[in-house]
Amino acid sequence: MNKEAVVYLIPAPLSDDGLQAIHPYCLEAIRQCSDFFVENERTTRRYFKQLWKEMIIDDYGWYTIHKTETDCVTIFRDMMRAGKTVGIVSEAGCPGIADPGQLLVAAAQDMKAVIKPLVGPNSILLALMASGFNGQRFNFRGYLPIDNQEKIRQLKAFESESVKRETTQIFIETPYRNNQLIDALLQNCQPDTRLCIAVDLTGEKEWIRTLPLKEWKLQKPDIHKIPAIFLLMA
Repeated sequence: MNKEAVVYLIPAPLSDDGLQAIHPYCLEAIRQCSDFFVENERTTRRYFKQLWKEMIIDDYGWYTIHKTETDCVTIFRDMMRAGKTVGIVSEAGCPGIADPGQLLVAAAQDMKAVIKPLVGPNSILLALMASGFNGQRFNFRGYLPIDNQEKIRQLKAFESESVKRETTQIFIETPYRNNQLIDALLQNCQPDTRLCIAVDLTGEKEWIRTLPLKEWKLQKPDIHKIPAIFLLMA
């Protein structure tokens, strides 16, 4: 490398009205970059213009990493060799955490670039903080299987592990399947198992509630197509 390359891991808002959760120092990092590797170019451009109205978008290189992150690694490595300062941005939250970015960061680590992760909203940690569940032992399980039987099998396994190890189980679902996931939990897990549902974190409609499943049955929420994260403690 001609000079030391720098990679900023830039957080993005979790919701359309969640800009207040972005630390002001993210703007300075954006100003330092020459190129951006992003999950969604259109939304990232809009987000950056909200932070920096004077930004001339076309002065920067833009590379989309959603579903094609491996295709970007060669270009990314060339930038590391040239000593460039680049930013990685996912669609919401922090890149590399249940979002694209991991492969590029791994390449940057291999090439001994400077990695600068920036503070920003992360739905996993925000929900865990507010759940009242075990914050010393927890597992993030990511997205659940689409197949219903496999989903039920996993939910029962999560519940069993939570009992055995006193471990918080954290998982997410595609928003249009949220209500089906709640039904699966109510029908297949024990009534005294506690479930925390955290909805629209950092957004105007945010709510976070922890109840035993037997109480959720009496007040089942409708969160169809609303971003949410689920935490289970048996």
